[in-house]
Amino acid sequence: MKNPRLLIPGPVEAEDDVLEAIGAQTLPHYGAMWMRLFNETTGYLQRLFQTKSDVLMIPGPGTAAFEAALGSMVPRGEGVVVLDNGFFGARIRQIAERYGIHPWAVEVPWGKAIDPDDLRRDLPGLIQQARDAGKPIRALVVVHHETSTGVLNPLQPIASVAHEFDLPVIVDAIASFGGVPIDVDGWGLDACVGVPNKCVGAPPGVGLLALSERAWQMAEANPAPHGWYLDLRTWRWYIENWGDWHPYPTTMPTNNIAALHAALKGIFATGPEQHFGSIAWAADCTRHGMQEMGFRLYPDPQYAAPVISALTPPAHIDPDGLRVYLVKEHGLMVSGGLGDLKGKILRVGHIGQARRPEIVEALLEGTRQYLAEKTLSH
Repeated sequence: MKNPRLLIPGPVEAEDDVLEAIGAQTLPHYGAMWMRLFNETTGYLQRLFQTKSDVLMIPGPGTAAFEAALGSMVPRGEGVVVLDNGFFGARIRQIAERYGIHPWAVEVPWGKAIDPDDLRRDLPGLIQQARDAGKPIRALVVVHHETSTGVLNPLQPIASVAHEFDLPVIVDAIASFGGVPIDVDGWGLDACVGVPNKCVGAPPGVGLLALSERAWQMAEANPAPHGWYLDLRTWRWYIENWGDWHPYPTTMPTNNIAALHAALKGIFATGPEQHFGSIAWAADCTRHGMQEMGFRLYPDPQYAAPVISALTPPAHIDPDGLRVYLVKEHGLMVSGGLGDLKGKILRVGHIGQARRPEIVEALLEGTRQYLAEKTLSH
């Protein structure tokens, strides 16, 4: 069977110029030619993160960059507020615990967005509780786009509430970076994690991490040992001492970064707003067509991310049956539910080549055929 078309939350199918870059002869990870490409890629990332501060490309998945931020910024034995309204919010709690950091959770039902007003109301009591327990809160952590439910949390208002309590903000923007605007400097985000392999449209291979000066200062002041590779102090040493030829502690996946460079170059050639708009267009068309067939959005439409659509099927339709049918009969791969939503929803991505009109129409037509067959069989 040939590779299916990917309509999942990531990774995505890359464009030809991106594939050409990753398939080219291997580049060295230092030297004048490499540093020119590396610095251009970093500049593109700063523009997309909307920051003038440092952006790191850390070999590995987005989780590696997230762990580098959390473990470096927050000492073992202290605490963070974790905003938990889905599968990946719950995972952040697990990551914090593995680092000996206490996650003071603000839980919201799946499918609902974090309400900044509720957060403002709840934080004083949580901060006092943490002090009393000897595990003071050092930062607030939030998943921007919770792909398990399709919710896009209101990041700017959430960050504003955190600032009212002088809490640094750590953001998992793995699923939203490059798909919706993120203003790291304007919104006062201290650590913001993205990846190439979702909305940006490049293969996986590096975690992307935008850091404020406060984040660097927190990492420097952290007395807890934190390994070597994922300790931000290690990265800063190389930036400061080897910055002109090797501003990172390890070998870089050069072809992956070349592919990321090509994808970012494409985004800025057309313009980020047009790129964001094409994702939103695919989401609107998909939702309209699926709703005509009896599907409904799982999250409140007000907070539904444009990046994916989490869809509840009509009562007589098994979402996993439809998912298997689409990949087997039409070569279209969509995702199912995670955790408590397993077997209850479909998750359809609108990123990478899934934005193309012909792929959106293929999904809708394949779903129509499946529903027609189910109707006849009954």
